[in-house]
Amino acid sequence: MFSVNHQKFIEMDELSLQKVPFFFIIDFLSENVEIYKEDETKKSGLLIDFQTFSNTDNRYDLNKKIEWIAFPESAESFKKGFDEVQRNIRLGNSYLVNYTRKTRIETNLTLEEIFYHSKAKYKVFYKDFFVFFSPETFVKIIDGKILTYPMKGTIDAALENAKEILKNDIKEKAEHYTVVDLLRNDLSMVADHVKVDQFQHIDFIKTQQKDLYAMSSEISGNIKAEFNGKIGSIMKKLLPAGSILGAPKSKTLEIILNAEDYDRGYYTGVCGWFDGENLDSCVMIRFIEKENGKLYFKSGGGITHMSRLEDEYQEMKNKIYVPIH
Repeated sequence: MFSVNHQKFIEMDELSLQKVPFFFIIDFLSENVEIYKEDETKKSGLLIDFQTFSNTDNRYDLNKKIEWIAFPESAESFKKGFDEVQRNIRLGNSYLVNYTRKTRIETNLTLEEIFYHSKAKYKVFYKDFFVFFSPETFVKIIDGKILTYPMKGTIDAALENAKEILKNDIKEKAEHYTVVDLLRNDLSMVADHVKVDQFQHIDFIKTQQKDLYAMSSEISGNIKAEFNGKIGSIMKKLLPAGSILGAPKSKTLEIILNAEDYDRGYYTGVCGWFDGENLDSCVMIRFIEKENGKLYFKSGGGITHMSRLEDEYQEMKNKIYVPIH
């Protein structure tokens, strides 16, 4: 079902088995896989700032007064794809679909300046083509153990009792349960003894536009012998990332490709840093791309049978931000 760049995944396996450090980027449909050894990252026009690896020097003027305007599509335009997703859910073709949109933005910051101004767990600036500042880990591999942290459910932190509302919201809870279940099943393909270590943990995300709470869980397992040291094979098996796709995966992908009237490209793909022993990787969300000289912010959220149009439209708009203090 998924088109795959086989040779690149094999190359990733070879490098990781030889314990050679490298950085990789894989787009949403696994059609484009790029691999960079450590000394190639800077030369290739990549700026990377992960918790475990950074190739930036952080010498940058951060005193610029920031201008930021978003031009979200109308609710009517959003509704077209939303209705198509809901129709498929009613037919039983999917029970969770991650529906995303593309919003034009205007700012006085370049993509590189956005990279330096934003604060996030994972940041990448890619050749003046895109920048992202993601809060979401995809998988970590530490000493033969694989961990994933699906993030589903956000709320405006300014609301009274926001944390409790988020934890107890029936729709958000159902969505979170579904993604945890999906990711647990996914990890079971490459790991044994898979278990949920932490459920419905609430993270605080500070942004210039508004502060948000996001809900995540932690799932772990021990990598199966046949996948040990093979980063490419593990990625090939796990992609696309369940948290930005939905469930069941293959049918849901068809629904997404039909309901979204644009190409996600690298948005909602994954990238990661293998240090020779361990891996840290993230889902490429909170994503701004340059197309024909204009900037577009790609964002979205999970749709279930309980989703309300106005709530989902608002969530999509809430996510159009840069996390600047």
